[in-house]
Amino acid sequence: MPHEPKRRHSIQRKGKRRASIKLKVAGSIVCPNCGNPTLAHKVCKNCGFYKGVSVVKKSSKAKVTRS
Repeated sequence: MPHEPKRRHSIQRKGKRRASIKLKVAGSIVCPNCGNPTLAHKVCKNCGFYKGVSVVKKSSKAKVTRS
């Protein structure tokens, strides 16, 4: 039979244990073309450039949605 804990762990002790369990922030860089922050190794969502090459053609007109 496995051993069971005799006492309840305090909230402080639980918090200390969980302090190292956290999400990491994804690495972001500044786009050399437009200057907006973007994720590393991804196409810029603002201008569509990747490594100085236009990969996705972005139109300058904003899309209008009707409801």
